[in-house]
Amino acid sequence: SISRRRPRRGGAGRGGAAEGRRRRAARGWGGRRLPGPAGAAASAMPLLVEGRRVRLPQSAGELVRAHPLLEERARLLRGQSVQQVGPQGLLYVQQRELAVTSPKDGSISILGSDDATTCHIVVLRHTGNGATCLTHCDGTDTKAEVPLIMSSIKSFSDHAQCGRLEVHLVGGFSDDRHLSQKLTHQLLNEFDRQEDDIHLVTLCVTELNDREENENHFPIIYGIGRLCGLPHVGGRMQGGANLPICLSSILSHRVFLTAVNIRTAEIYRASFRDRGPEEELRAARALTGGPMVSIYDAKTEQLRIGPYSWMPFPHVDFWLQQDDRQILENLSTSPLAEPPHFVEHIRSTLMFLKKYPSPADTLFPGNKALLYKKNEDGLWEKISSPGS
Repeated sequence: SISRRRPRRGGAGRGGAAEGRRRRAARGWGGRRLPGPAGAAASAMPLLVEGRRVRLPQSAGELVRAHPLLEERARLLRGQSVQQVGPQGLLYVQQRELAVTSPKDGSISILGSDDATTCHIVVLRHTGNGATCLTHCDGTDTKAEVPLIMSSIKSFSDHAQCGRLEVHLVGGFSDDRHLSQKLTHQLLNEFDRQEDDIHLVTLCVTELNDREENENHFPIIYGIGRLCGLPHVGGRMQGGANLPICLSSILSHRVFLTAVNIRTAEIYRASFRDRGPEEELRAARALTGGPMVSIYDAKTEQLRIGPYSWMPFPHVDFWLQQDDRQILENLSTSPLAEPPHFVEHIRSTLMFLKKYPSPADTLFPGNKALLYKKNEDGLWEKISSPGS
């Protein structure tokens, strides 16, 4: 399998690690407990809805029935009209990428993502300083990705005197392979295991984001300012090699998406015209099994891509020779939910991988990253190139 899973740290000494978590939870960030509901247990900093601990495991449907406010928020989000988002102030996040910034950012005001069928888009925000992280999760390694999301927000929160952490989950649908349900369960459980109180504000996932047409199920929302993607699953290729069947959220460009406004904290359905820079390069990294990466430095207001490396994609010529039906049926977790141009974007990324089988030498000579910054017109402009 080309799925790259990182080993969990601290496998030994489990009891001591748990005790350390309890002590840190009691202190909170910077030695102070974050403001939270009265009586919250210091030994376990739980996932909360309206100040009440979420009881897990529960399906998304069971959860909203226990917390009607979540159901109402999901209904309002589903009912929104789609807003057109231009490139000015936009930072687009692809599958297995995360970006974090704050209202102090002079270049970025909107974080957005789309192409989520069974994937989920996660938005985590600190209400005190407005630091906001948007991630497109596909279930590849949720246990490692949630702590990464948490640490990205905490890096902005050293001097926060008050506020709380709020999480928004959007994406997935009632797919017949239950990939969306599995990812929803993973995310809720991992956020519930973190050291800090986390308040679940938006839950528009799986059955809460599902519509049925001619006995087939489809997502209502494919993306938001902070939505998700497809779970990472394995499929067999000619010759016995394993292929990640997570292409639909990487490559298909859908109409219904989501965005989050950094300054107002508004999460809304959006349509993105621009998904750059380096859209094919970033999609190729995800397709070849790259882990979750942070792509933006809010201090310098620069987008950093790479340096990345991957092995030559197995049997790329075989897949490029297949007809549209074979590609759709074999390279999508949800073939019936894909838009007409899905296959076109798969072929485009496969062609990119064929052209650049070993990107370290051709795309990142000298092991240097590609750096981009917004220009005066709000467009991404390369400020550094490999070897410069």
